[in-house]
Amino acid sequence: MDRHIRWLLVTPAVLIVIALTIFPLGFSLWVSFVQYDFTLGPEHPWVGLDNFVENWKDPVWRASLWRTVWFSLSMVAIELVLGMLLALAMLRPFRGRRALMTLFVIPLFISPVVVGGFFDLFVRRPYGIANQLASWVWPGTVTIDFSNDSPWLYIVLIIADVWQWTPFMFIIILAGLAAIPDTLYEAADLDGAKPRQSFLFVTLPLVLPVVLIAVTFRLIDAAKLFDIIFSLTRGGPGTDTYTTSYYLYQQGFEFFHLGQGTAGAWMFMIMLTFVSYWLVRRLLKPLEEAA
Repeated sequence: MDRHIRWLLVTPAVLIVIALTIFPLGFSLWVSFVQYDFTLGPEHPWVGLDNFVENWKDPVWRASLWRTVWFSLSMVAIELVLGMLLALAMLRPFRGRRALMTLFVIPLFISPVVVGGFFDLFVRRPYGIANQLASWVWPGTVTIDFSNDSPWLYIVLIIADVWQWTPFMFIIILAGLAAIPDTLYEAADLDGAKPRQSFLFVTLPLVLPVVLIAVTFRLIDAAKLFDIIFSLTRGGPGTDTYTTSYYLYQQGFEFFHLGQGTAGAWMFMIMLTFVSYWLVRRLLKPLEEAA
């Protein structure tokens, strides 16, 4: 009787998991091997690996992959540096610290679509004030089209993402720094260590696991960049700001090539899985060595 009750209690959760995860994954895998195109009628003939090949042969897909890589690396690197500097500055109590921390974390609670729209209003000519602000520090009249001129459109996208997600790095690194015992710094001070040496040989080794966790989460999330590009540039001019996520969105929901778009999504997921596995292994390696 107890055995039947256990199965009865588990069954609803199993059915929900199957309905919400396993079935959609299986269906999407099937779609990636057929010609699932709304513009060609209700028939879905089997095409095998053709959808995967079409993606790989598309120069826009390949360019979007490389753009996703350097976008992600650039954003996460800047966010890591700024987050570390902010965490070090906010580590010790001072007057107004709580108010500043509240201001720093506000961008985390704003939707990325709203962030993209805000920066679009900020830089869009003739209504945005970006050129006016730039003219205060740059001689002459500034007439840059920040949403179309290269490299400014890339800089604006990076700034928008950094503005929103630096607080994420800041909070995690601050928690790691706060967990380091003060006795270690006192011991280093007694040994004659200078502040720079204390940072390099005490702070960094102890906060590194926390930093790796923050970098892992942000790198995976940054690789899926879509919202800000959708709001700010719509992938333009041309395809110059296509990331992989935006390319897949366009294939699936603008051109209705769902087979090719789903195949690209599976390819992208496999790539992210390998990156995630490598990063997680780096996180677990110190624990395995300690064991």
